[in-house]
Amino acid sequence: MKAYELKAVTGLDSITRTERETPRPGPGQALIRMKAWSLNFRDTLVARGSYGGPPRAGLIPLSDGAGEIAEIGAGVTHVAVGDRVAGIFMQNWLAGDITAESGNSALGGAIDGMLAEYVVLSQDGVVKVPAHLTWAEAASLPCAAVTAWNALVREARVKAGDTVVLLGTGGVSMIGLQFAKLHGARCIVTSSSDEKLEQAKSLGADALINYRSRPDWEKAVLEHTDGRGADIVIEVGGVGTFDKSLASLKPGGRMCLIGVLTGVSGQVNTAAILRRHLRVHGIYVGSREMFEEMNRAISVSGIRPPVGSCFDFEEARAAYDHMLAGAHFGKVVISG
Repeated sequence: MKAYELKAVTGLDSITRTERETPRPGPGQALIRMKAWSLNFRDTLVARGSYGGPPRAGLIPLSDGAGEIAEIGAGVTHVAVGDRVAGIFMQNWLAGDITAESGNSALGGAIDGMLAEYVVLSQDGVVKVPAHLTWAEAASLPCAAVTAWNALVREARVKAGDTVVLLGTGGVSMIGLQFAKLHGARCIVTSSSDEKLEQAKSLGADALINYRSRPDWEKAVLEHTDGRGADIVIEVGGVGTFDKSLASLKPGGRMCLIGVLTGVSGQVNTAAILRRHLRVHGIYVGSREMFEEMNRAISVSGIRPPVGSCFDFEEARAAYDHMLAGAHFGKVVISG
């Protein structure tokens, strides 16, 4: 079978196409014939050796992918041949709180990921995807969508009438926009592109802020909320936007810290958190239970994750480059 793996060097040049034997499922396992994959910023960090150190030589990259069950091993009851499924980000995080062991089962990092024609996973590590989604849309769910669901629904407990700020127009923010609207929230989206802001408006954004023309975008949030501030901010920027996100919140507001696009360390205005009784939640994807809960909501509502760019399997490296360029809207997808 065709597959991609990472060499024992750091950088995107480590992404290499190769041939491997097609795996076979053992007891309790399922063989998935992959149809589509999606990229997350984390995947670029892994390839560049910036995600906890250099990747293991021979590691199959990517956490996100969807496909069809081609074969099952003995004792499998959770899925059947022909089912449309996606893998869960952390194969050992099925329900409850995250544990130290959960991270040791993260696809495309701690263990082999999904960027191959066939993948074998435990039956516990896959979920059935909503029937109305295309393969590309289904492949967009495991990391970005589950992260947004965990942040907004599980941790921040978004409700009707809340104001939610979503930074940028990437995968987490744009599916998060749809989840927030599903719960009756008012949504403010930031971007450096007026064109992308108009696309966000078509998904339900109520207010748009171009942070190039409004570098003080946190003040613009206050203007859009009559000086009150937002209830929730989906923080994907990291250190470069952290303090501005704090300033955009109302007293008692909630920040869901998800991304590190601008860096992983720096000064933080801890006094603002203390004086204004702000709550900062670190979000690291979510469990299989959350994934299945989210899929039920997607099925009932008809939500579709926005796919902005699609590349052929042979163009995987170009998909990485496109992700790093930051020109995409929604998800960057590779199609088989």
